[in-house]
Amino acid sequence: VYESTVYPGLTEEFLSKVIEKVSKLKFNIDFFLGYSPERINPGDKKNTIQNIVKVTSGSDQNTSKLVNEFYKSIIKAGTFKAKSIKIAEAAKVIENTQRDLNIALINEFSIIFNKMNLSTYDIPKTASTKWNFLDFKPGLVGGHCIGVDPYYLTYKSKQIGYTPKVILSGRKLNDNMGKYVVKKLIEKIKLNKNSLKNFNILILGITFKENCSDVRNSKIIDINKELIRKKINVENYDPLIKPNIPKKIFNYKLISKPKKNFYDGIIVAVAHNKLKKLGIKKIR
Repeated sequence: VYESTVYPGLTEEFLSKVIEKVSKLKFNIDFFLGYSPERINPGDKKNTIQNIVKVTSGSDQNTSKLVNEFYKSIIKAGTFKAKSIKIAEAAKVIENTQRDLNIALINEFSIIFNKMNLSTYDIPKTASTKWNFLDFKPGLVGGHCIGVDPYYLTYKSKQIGYTPKVILSGRKLNDNMGKYVVKKLIEKIKLNKNSLKNFNILILGITFKENCSDVRNSKIIDINKELIRKKINVENYDPLIKPNIPKKIFNYKLISKPKKNFYDGIIVAVAHNKLKKLGIKKIR
């Protein structure tokens, strides 16, 4: 049973052949495949594995039944038996692609509203008074799921002769948000008639999402790169991360405690509860 996010068709069309080649067994005769995409939300203490409905599927009817019964025995929230492995694969990949696009849309709103000097937080809050409005927050899309999975679908789509427009456009916008954050910061610096020379910036939070210690594919790296390119001194602090994190994972200056009255600017990059608890007064 595979749980990783893949494009529709990969389990049966590619992985089965790998197993056949190595084992000399025949797919759907000597061995069978199941697919049940993981639905884990890192850092979420409420929506744990047992509390999220599990999609299940199998390469034939009997396998489908076996896979479903197995997961049903451990998942309190229950299971949903997909009609085929391909449908289960596609369902998972569009879950994350939809979320990516919703964040891209609110990111684009934030760019527009910023130019109009309007609050990107107050506007969706007001729009949320309509029952079917989806209240997403702007931000950096990193991690090893949402910022990656849409590419699996677009890869397969191109293979079958269609180049996606909306999905890739949303990806491009989200991937450029780190540079946008730095651009806005530099505008603020220049507005205060400050020189960028010997400018010290503190970044609060380096993980890919709030209340989670995972730094894989964190877009805070993009902010670091861009600030360093502008010859600005950067320090990073994250209460959830030990400063001895391997350099190959986070190759930027990580400190164990922020200095007092040292920084010319601070970017609150990740909304960890521990950082929110500090409050804006203390951060300033």
